[in-house]
This record gives sequence, structure tokens and C-alpha cells, in this order.
Amino acid sequence: MSAYLSNPRVWQESWDRQQQAFLPDREERFAAMLEAVAATTDGPAPRVLDLAGGTGTISLRTLARFPGARVTVLDQDPVLMAIASASLRDRGTVVDADLGDPGWRAKLPEEGFDAVLTATALHWLPAERVAALYGEVREVLRPGGIFVNADHMPEESLPTLSQRLRDHGRAEREARYAAGAATSWPDWWAAAAADEFLAPRAVERERIYPQTRHSHEWTPPALWHVDALRVAGFSEAGVLWRGGTDAAVVGLR
Repeated sequence: MSAYLSNPRVWQESWDRQQQAFLPDREERFAAMLEAVAATTDGPAPRVLDLAGGTGTISLRTLARFPGARVTVLDQDPVLMAIASASLRDRGTVVDADLGDPGWRAKLPEEGFDAVLTATALHWLPAERVAALYGEVREVLRPGGIFVNADHMPEESLPTLSQRLRDHGRAEREARYAAGAATSWPDWWAAAAADEFLAPRAVERERIYPQTRHSHEWTPPALWHVDALRVAGFSEAGVLWRGGTDAAVVGLR
């Protein structure tokens, strides 16, 4: 077994391409998040928690925008965390924690973050856990800090258009996969499982995430999230960005 991950930059690129095929406006949501961080943070070194951060996608973009930033990636997926650790090296901290457990905050190296950012991740959690998590996130923010969650949040007043947008996006993805322009989700994970360094981590991932856990997505409209953020105690909450059936909601502590 290899002692290190070869070419973490290439693994990041392959992950980005796979995700970009699924979310063509992925970079736009990240840009909106970081613009909000810039607008609410004094100085060039924000402290950012990349929640359910996977390979560290948001953290890497944060460091590109704010070279002095202090970033923490929190996730539970051993494959994605290995890629994040290899990519960030000494530029950030990677924390292994389960957001389904209310005790996840105890694993953080610090609190008082300027921003907590997450994308396309929390829809795997049930409604009651997301609502509770919002309150927990508020507690790790400094006063005036922001939380941004970008995810599948359809506009409930546009059910017909939303369905057509989803169908159109699915057809576009399938065309990209068929032409070899992008790697599908199953194919990307098959490649990771075949890598000498990532293979044992892929086995561990199967234990952590049985198929039943990743078989149901819960995607309420943005208004549900905005209301939940207000109930959780955020002083302001609203929609920061929208792209088709996805949106980013923001809460200000």
C-alpha cells in the first residue's frame, strides 16, 4: 500500500470535473459565498470552517481568495478527507467528525469562526437534524459571523419549471458522460477504489456510509432553511444566491 497520495492536484481536478458536470454553476455559488465572507470580515485572514467539506474544495478557493485565511475542513468521508489533507498540507486543518452527532463541535481546533460554509452536503441529513445543526453552527461563529449553505433548494412557487430544469440538467449530464466529457459519480468512486492509497479508505467509506444512508435526499425549498435559521437564533437570514433549482441561504449571527 502506498504511504501517500500521488498527484493530489489531479485528484482534485477529477473531483471538480465530476462535480461540475452535475452542477454547472458550482463555481458561481462558491464565488457568492466568498464575496459574503469578504463583505463581513475585517482583515485579510478570515477563519473559515468548511463544513462537510469533502476534498476541501471551498477551503482551496478560500485560500486562493484570502491567502492568509485559516481554514478547517470537517468531514467524515475517509476518501475525500485523504484528498483534502494531501491538498492542503500545512495550509489548513482536517477534522473527522459526524454531523449527525451533536457532539461534533468538540472536535474543532477552535471556535469563533468568521464564516461557516457548506455546499451540496446537508441534504443527506433529516429535517430535525438540519434544524438542530443550524443552532450548533451559530454557536461556533463569532458575533457578526456568517453561515452559508448552498444546496438543492427548489423554488416551491415554480414546480413545473423546476421539474423541467431538473430533467434538462439530467439530459445534459448524460450527454457529457456518454461523450466522455465528464466522469460520472459511480465511475469516479470506482477509480478511487482502484487507487493504491485510496482503496482501503474506500472500504472504510462503505462501512461508514451504507447504501441505505445515502439513498434518500431531503430537499425542501429555500424558505424552509431561512425559517430554520431564524428559529436557530440568527439575527438575519435570507437567500444569498440562486441558480435554477439550487440556492444558497445565509444566516448572520
